[in-house]
Amino acid sequence: MTFGGHLEVLRQMLFRIIGVAGVIAVLVFCLKDFTWNILLAPNEWDFCTYRWIEQTLNVMGVDFHFEEYHVNLIATDLSSQFMTHISTAIYLGLLGASPYVLFELFRFISPALYENEKKYSVQVAIIIYTLFIFGVLMSYFVLFPISFRFLATYAVSEKVVSTITLDSYVDTFVTLTLVMGVVFQLPVIAYFLGKMGVISADMLSEYRKHALIVIMMVAAIITPPDLMTLILVTLPLYILYEISIRVIN
Repeated sequence: MTFGGHLEVLRQMLFRIIGVAGVIAVLVFCLKDFTWNILLAPNEWDFCTYRWIEQTLNVMGVDFHFEEYHVNLIATDLSSQFMTHISTAIYLGLLGASPYVLFELFRFISPALYENEKKYSVQVAIIIYTLFIFGVLMSYFVLFPISFRFLATYAVSEKVVSTITLDSYVDTFVTLTLVMGVVFQLPVIAYFLGKMGVISADMLSEYRKHALIVIMMVAAIITPPDLMTLILVTLPLYILYEISIRVIN
């Protein structure tokens, strides 16, 4: 194909991706109650993560219960709820269309690949997407609810009452989701760095202790200053580091 032919194929691919993402975004927008019940669930004091932690500690013989709290979400601009609804629908539409996006990208580049490279590319794409979804789930069930609980209930004085804007809630949710989705790509990044000879399994094994300290520092930066949250985030990140060592081998 000529260069112009490739551009035409790319243009058609982009239109298909935008079309699929747009359809999903419209469905998400129409299913307002269902969507926002899911998105706003982590701000509740009895969110499922808290119940799981309490049940786990109770099984271990620790009588622990989270304190009840209530945080009001507000909208300060006349159009903020509507515009936030639209932007959130677009974000979820892109997220829902991500498997189709990967499929279209693979179909676009596959004519230039050998058969063994096609099989290799499919495996890499599946691993990348799976790790990204794990990162999204980690953010939704662990990082965001616990961070929200700490930050929303933290007060410098009893005279100051926190009322969180809907924009702030959604922005924090999206940011943490994307951060965790990228962080969970550590094994993939390590694999390619290993292929390029930048790092090796022996090097990562030798610096395990240093890596644990760095991981704890990163976890402390992206989480509230709470020991439980630090452990809940550090543990999966360190497991990813160990997986990276096995992947390079």
